[in-house]
Amino acid sequence: MYLSRVVIQNFRCFGEGDKSFTLSLKPGLTALVGENDSGKTAVIDALRFVFGTTDQEWHRLEDSDFHSEGSGACQTAPEIKIVCKFENLDEPDQGTFVEFLTYGEKPGDPPALYVNWVAKDTGDVRSGRPYRRVRVNSGKGGSGPAIPQEVRELLRSTYLRPLRDADKALSAGRGSRLAQILHQDARIRDGGIPYDPKLLMEKHIDPTMLAKLSVLGIGDLANDLLQRQEGVSATRADVDEHLKKLALALENIKSAVKVTGTTASAETRLRQLLEKLDLSLGGPGELGLGSNNLLFIACELLLLAAEVGNRLLLIEEPEAHLHAQRQLRVMDYMQKQATERGIQIIVTTHSPNLASAIKLDNIVIIRDGRGQSLAHGQTNLELSDYRFLERFLDVTKANLFFARGVMIVEGDAENILVPTLARLIGCDLTEHGVSIVNVGGTGLRRYARIFQRKDVARDNELDIPVACVTDMDVMPDCAPAIVGLVKEGEEWPTGRRWKAKKDVADLTARRAAIDAKASGQRVRTFVSDEWTLEYDLALGPKAANGVFPGGLAEDVYVAASLAEDDDAINKGDKKRASVIKAALQEVANLKKSTQAKDGCSAQEVLASQIYARFLKGGVSKAVAAQHLAEWLGDKMKHGSLKADVLEERLPKYLREAIRYVTGKLHPTVQQPNDRGAANE
Repeated sequence: MYLSRVVIQNFRCFGEGDKSFTLSLKPGLTALVGENDSGKTAVIDALRFVFGTTDQEWHRLEDSDFHSEGSGACQTAPEIKIVCKFENLDEPDQGTFVEFLTYGEKPGDPPALYVNWVAKDTGDVRSGRPYRRVRVNSGKGGSGPAIPQEVRELLRSTYLRPLRDADKALSAGRGSRLAQILHQDARIRDGGIPYDPKLLMEKHIDPTMLAKLSVLGIGDLANDLLQRQEGVSATRADVDEHLKKLALALENIKSAVKVTGTTASAETRLRQLLEKLDLSLGGPGELGLGSNNLLFIACELLLLAAEVGNRLLLIEEPEAHLHAQRQLRVMDYMQKQATERGIQIIVTTHSPNLASAIKLDNIVIIRDGRGQSLAHGQTNLELSDYRFLERFLDVTKANLFFARGVMIVEGDAENILVPTLARLIGCDLTEHGVSIVNVGGTGLRRYARIFQRKDVARDNELDIPVACVTDMDVMPDCAPAIVGLVKEGEEWPTGRRWKAKKDVADLTARRAAIDAKASGQRVRTFVSDEWTLEYDLALGPKAANGVFPGGLAEDVYVAASLAEDDDAINKGDKKRASVIKAALQEVANLKKSTQAKDGCSAQEVLASQIYARFLKGGVSKAVAAQHLAEWLGDKMKHGSLKADVLEERLPKYLREAIRYVTGKLHPTVQQPNDRGAANE
């Protein structure tokens, strides 16, 4: 059986009605991801209250566990309600919980087990503490019989807390996890032969006989050996001598030395013996917290595989104490164990490493008190999208699961440059919790659909602004000859892949078509104003009268020059300042000599000439972006460039994309109307 649905009302950050929390789960592993304070731990703690945990730790309800809408006592909910539904019960499960099952409306429908946990603040005070009455009932809506404690014992979950002390958990002691794990194994509980005291009377003891002893037999052997030990026997004889002199006539009092607990029941003696055992890792030297955590997780998986009833493992931050490669290894193994052994695992994580290793189908984003599953059928992703994203959604992209806003770009240049531009105009992406995802020119729309819900009426939109930044890829008519695609005055070839403005009858329609492929709900597409990033930066935004008052032509040219001489600068063969000085003079001369041509303004011709350095000259866009970010930062630092001036010179699409994901989009900019699915 597996936990298929959880509904939480009035517990901590979760309210009631449309503010309650509902989570649908699948068999196997589920990962809860999201930013801090989104409610991930509240979900785990709710399950701990309902089921209890195998470590027998007792949890006390606090005032803060009752949801509050305000600061006053009257604003605090008086009752917490948590409903859990189990499905896919096999025959042993159905037999175990037969009195508490709920059957479907149609004959033959498989039964389900509902656990309705309700905690009510009675207002009474007992022993100086507020008294909260807890009841646990079965049945849909809680109408079934109460579930007694002995049955609830079979529903206990296994819980691994964050920053857990694995060494302590596996140490000897009363109720130790190691003792529980060992006691679960039938080979330990029932295997082996009992100890026969005659064994020590033999002249030659067969070592194989000792190896066949049961755990209790080994305990009895140890007790017998201790009683026979020379020093113990001599001390006991001395005690008996004193007893003779202290006793009355005819009293025959003698001492006995035994290991504590030898007169207890076999079950108690076995538990006490197992609780004296430690488990540690062998190997040279002392191993650290990470290795001990692997040992801890391995033991818990072993114990869970043998459990009857609820085989649920709750782990907060499984990445704790583990380096990146171990995180990937652990997550891969846990997913396999969950599938092969029928274990259900729910983890919370802040690790992009782990998120990248988890199947997208098994991820739930916790956002604004809602659990938004990324399972197939819950998002606008198609099956082919899932297969694509499993191949390409690596750790550098998985940070999108933890972001307040996401910007999806198609190249290294945008990935490097946009964060700097955003910071310089006062919209720091890091400060606003925005992640940039560089998809490398492929799959932009697939990534966007992660954030689009299939059923908005049921799930609501995922409240994460997503900006897809893409190129228009239509060059001005003067550009083909300037960048070397054709010779001056030559006819343009047919069947070519590139397009110029005279090839496109309706640029507005082209822009709308690009926009429609990804936009929808909180996802918006921002298409470059003219052509590509570098060209648009050099050209600048178009004014209302159709002219280009000025962009970053000089700055892009300087960055291209620095990128071209990057190796020489790094080797010390050229000085950065000298390259900059020469570049500024060159671009000044270029501006003076540039004239309008082929229907293009002088500014468009200049921007095309600058962009030609990247195409004809082979200048790296990524390296140039790095130099441009540094150059603009230096200008801002020295006061030769102001934030408002820089923002005015940025292409409109880039400026709006930055402001959209940081929540600073100007109110006059039209918001998306499409509330449904995107089309492609």
